Amino acid sequence: MAHVSVTGTGRTAFGRRSESIKALLVEASRQALTAAGRPKIDAVFVGNFLGGALSQQEILGAILANELGLGPIPAMKVEGACASGGIAFRQAYQLIKAGEYNAVLVAGVEKMTNVDTETVTNAINAAMDAESNESATGLTFPGYFGAVANRYIHENGAQRKHLAMVALKNRMYAQANPIAQFQKAISLEDVLTARPVTDPLRLLDCSPISDGAAAVVLQKSESGVHVLSSGQASGTPLMQEVGNLLRIEATHRAAQQAYAQAGLGPEDVDVVELHDCFSITELIAIEELGFADRGKGWEAVEQGLTQHGGNVPVNTSGGLLSKGHPIGATGIAQIVQIAEQLNGIACNQVDGARIGLAQNLGGTGAYSVVHLFAKEGS
Repeated sequence: MAHVSVTGTGRTAFGRRSESIKALLVEASRQALTAAGRPKIDAVFVGNFLGGALSQQEILGAILANELGLGPIPAMKVEGACASGGIAFRQAYQLIKAGEYNAVLVAGVEKMTNVDTETVTNAINAAMDAESNESATGLTFPGYFGAVANRYIHENGAQRKHLAMVALKNRMYAQANPIAQFQKAISLEDVLTARPVTDPLRLLDCSPISDGAAAVVLQKSESGVHVLSSGQASGTPLMQEVGNLLRIEATHRAAQQAYAQAGLGPEDVDVVELHDCFSITELIAIEELGFADRGKGWEAVEQGLTQHGGNVPVNTSGGLLSKGHPIGATGIAQIVQIAEQLNGIACNQVDGARIGLAQNLGGTGAYSVVHLFAKEGS
């Protein structure tokens, strides 16, 4: 039985873009189709969260299929907050694996810089439970993860500098990534003294408002980067229902599914792209994914274990913190980076990388998706 493989990738630069949401989506998708040799596409899946709210544009799946001249094939938009792209990829993977399709175009896109910050913040808050008391109090995502960061520091003996080390590492990687939103070098002091957002998080601990798109072609093929497995789980969107603020249970459950399906463990993974919407989420994610013991993620970062020369390089693209976070595109952009790493052509290339992992989070842990990939021939 042939593998389900990533045979083509594409992405725009991330940041403040003048193009429309449709133009960004088409640009990345054309790159992916060309790289894959323009196979006959059976379906289109588009990950997007804010197209309607910020660009007054829905039906992105049908729009993309029409713009690319792919014919009257099945097309749809997938929404899963910040995990929209990862969920879209998972749906395509499962349908190819089931024999429904042979080739699927999966893209993700977001256009966020065309409106003011308050409008973007209010739109993003739709990823919380709008009918809950928490929403009425004005809780935002920075507020939630600021509380998580405070608790993490209090319980685990970490310091604010350890959050800053995550941001510094990811900016170091972004300097070599031509599509990254932020490529300017920074120091640890720059992170520690940046404008406060919500204690203890500073501006550089938070992912930015971004525009951009990414796309991949998935095919039943022995060529390309093989998809080994895919796991997905959900969790409560309410802080008051979270049993332990220092856990993102959905990420742990999705990872366990993916590892079990692939017959692998975290010790087998050579390179990781994970969802660092805030510096604290990278610390928690490496623990949930099994790359550090619980409560010890900060020690792994301090010891350099999550970069080149350590146990497993994490976010070699620059991550959401510095590469940028155009929400619908993020999950696909992570996969593009992993595919390039396993093909040996990535920025910040990891020598000998054969197994890669991508983890995409939605909300405060409402969704999490984990995919495992292998280099062709592995």
